[in-house]
Amino acid sequence: MSTIPDKPALEGLEQKWDAAWSAAGTYLFDRDAATAKGRAGVFSVDTPPPTASGSLHIGHVFSYTHTDVKARFERMRGKTVFYPMGWDDNGLPTERRVQNFYGVRCDTSLPYDPDFTPPFHGDAKSLKPADQVPISRRNFIELCEALTLEDEKAFEAVFRQLGLSVDWTQTYRTISDETIRTSQLAFLRNLERGEAYQSLAPTLWDIDFRSAIAQAELEDREQQASYHRIAFHKTDGSGDIHIETTRPELLAACVALVANPDDERYQPYFGTTVRTPIFDVEVPVLAHHLAQQDKGSGIAMICTFGDVTDIIWWRELDLPNRTILGQDGRILADAPEVLVTDAAKAAYAEIAGLTVFSAKKKMVELLEASGELLEVSKPFSHPVKFYEKGDRALEIVSTRQWYLRNGARDEALREKLIALGRTMDWHPDFMRVRYENWTNGLTGDWLISRQRFFGVPIPVWYPLDENGERIDGEVITADVSTLPVDPTTDAPAGYTEDQRGVPGGFEGEKDIFDTWATSSLTPQLAGGWQRDDELWNLVAPFDLRPQGQDIIRTWLFSTMVRSALEDGRAPWTDAAISGFIVDPDRKKMSKSKGNVVTPADILEAHGTDAVRYWSASSRLGADAAFDPQNPTQVKIGRRLAIKVLNAAKFVLSFPVPEGAQVTHALDAAMLATLDQVVRDATKAFEAYDHARALEVTEAFFWTFCDDYLELVKERAYNQTDAGQASAALALRLALSTLLRLLAPVLAFATEEAWSWFEDGSIHTAAWPEPLEIAGDPAVLAAASAALIGIRRAKTEAKASQKTPVARLVLRADDATIAALRSAEGDLKAVGRIAELELIGGGDALAVDAVELATEEV
Repeated sequence: MSTIPDKPALEGLEQKWDAAWSAAGTYLFDRDAATAKGRAGVFSVDTPPPTASGSLHIGHVFSYTHTDVKARFERMRGKTVFYPMGWDDNGLPTERRVQNFYGVRCDTSLPYDPDFTPPFHGDAKSLKPADQVPISRRNFIELCEALTLEDEKAFEAVFRQLGLSVDWTQTYRTISDETIRTSQLAFLRNLERGEAYQSLAPTLWDIDFRSAIAQAELEDREQQASYHRIAFHKTDGSGDIHIETTRPELLAACVALVANPDDERYQPYFGTTVRTPIFDVEVPVLAHHLAQQDKGSGIAMICTFGDVTDIIWWRELDLPNRTILGQDGRILADAPEVLVTDAAKAAYAEIAGLTVFSAKKKMVELLEASGELLEVSKPFSHPVKFYEKGDRALEIVSTRQWYLRNGARDEALREKLIALGRTMDWHPDFMRVRYENWTNGLTGDWLISRQRFFGVPIPVWYPLDENGERIDGEVITADVSTLPVDPTTDAPAGYTEDQRGVPGGFEGEKDIFDTWATSSLTPQLAGGWQRDDELWNLVAPFDLRPQGQDIIRTWLFSTMVRSALEDGRAPWTDAAISGFIVDPDRKKMSKSKGNVVTPADILEAHGTDAVRYWSASSRLGADAAFDPQNPTQVKIGRRLAIKVLNAAKFVLSFPVPEGAQVTHALDAAMLATLDQVVRDATKAFEAYDHARALEVTEAFFWTFCDDYLELVKERAYNQTDAGQASAALALRLALSTLLRLLAPVLAFATEEAWSWFEDGSIHTAAWPEPLEIAGDPAVLAAASAALIGIRRAKTEAKASQKTPVARLVLRADDATIAALRSAEGDLKAVGRIAELELIGGGDALAVDAVELATEEV
């Protein structure tokens, strides 16, 4: 036990107790205890691994506190808590940060430079991509490794300051050798079962990152566009059909016109053909239900590919692929084979090599010159697909990619994913609907390959024929015993390195996995899947998946897919979904809006417990406003934490006599009231309603401090009073209970106060149980109301609260008066009342008369 300071303060508690917890191993996962208890005695958390590419923001503090509060509660309930932390290192955000930090870009054609020194070490965002120094893939990956390690150290420091009760020995990185092995192994098992496959298909493509983008990573942004009304010519020479398009630059990729089957205007033309303007290519007129009769002229051109709807039409109508857009975002040099006339080839040559912007401008000029551009509308705003972390609109190019089945084209798998979601408890429950809506709305399988550098290599090679070309449909997979592997540097079994890239040899896969393809395995990474069977059986399926609502479609769904395919079960029993942090104008905080608040200053200015209080005050799924200029809830939390320290110091000033028992009605009433608080808070924590648990505990705490402490302090001080021992014991029992009820939220203040009179950490102490001391809560309620009335009467009489009272009359209903008689002595003492009259037969409790004493009573 530690010494009670003369002036308790919050400052310095974070450093003091973080060091003490680390030294004592307070939050370590006790493997032996877990084994002894079995799976039912373990509470396991599939903790979100933050992306190690920048800095943490106040939203991290918010949601990670929600998780920690629950973990602390379960630990005190006697569970052995498995609470790991991971770092999501790989992915496009990390590469972008490295480029902007060091002023470099990856060029796979360059050799490795062991002595390379980056030109910048800090902010190189102002550099244009062309001015970034090109470096080899290996040099680039080394910089990614170095910067993510630095970011992880900074993240851990913030999380320690936040008081997360994480077991820091159970930490993983999504780019470590062990993680790569697990990720590659899971993929090879998917491939063996036919769940993973490769396909040449239209792909959403970010031309800046030069990588494919999955459906889950998309966001719509409003962009300006204009409709161009263009004439297609009927092949029978009877006239034209007019279409309206925002993308005339893709005219050479047109493969059909499409209208709604119910549109009477175009029903006569279904099954006929038209010829395209400028390029004079014959294309069919087809019907499809996705064509909108009220959009433009009601008939659209299908190009390969202008938007996601083009992909659907192309696939469902079995149309040819005439892609003209390259991976650099420019029009391909080679014209489609269907452009056969000299005029068509000449027109295509005019746009070849241009960006889509320049190609659009040129095509408009050509259409105007030919007279086939009839009209250009006024600019309007419409949603366009972007990669959520990208700066330019996505294009659609045809590439060979790896996919994982996710139920989009497999009804049985989709229904299984829905059913597994319903086996879980969702907090709040309506988040389950978001999961189901996403699952039911998928339009394609999960694209898991990326054309990037810093990530988990896809563990396959391709055999080459006698001409050095890939043999279609053949893949060489890595032997499981050799994992982890990098196909760009390792040779497959049966080959030697000198056979790389030569006829009859092999070619290594250069693509890496999408970051979600690894993050979707966080239960497996943390829980020892295929590495430590005993651990896996102790923690899986995990008890809790905590996360933000915005990544239900990515992290939660993708993890469910992997678990369904591998184990046929949900990976967790419960999902706890936090809301967003919004600014004072109720706008979601995001880096792009420039309204993100970093937690360091707030934690330093107000103390961790104050910030944890603000976080825990919000229910799961509810958005919380945060105003860094006036953080009201944070200030309330700080006041509460300080009051905890001061109240504990005050209560501990009363020694508890040996053999003391609770004998006074007011003391028993307080403890009986506290028993109900324990029941209500416990029930709320069990239901993942930490805000309700805090609410009922805090409300009682202030009643305890403002009313009960004031009512009994004179008796507690008076060693000659027969009720002194009862008061001292009741105060001590209440303090012990209240500290433990508040411990999950006010982690540092409660630990500090606990150390003044108990051995060991409060966070490994038993969660409080009702004391079941017989008492009537009505006595405390009546006495509290009476004390408020007495204070008000003195204030209205413009007298100090210390002013003696010669006579005071309280009137109330008979039941309240009966309750007050049990606390009459304490009321007289606190109010310094010589004569207290209690009169029944009234309604609401009121002070009927007050006579101030003319001299000390």
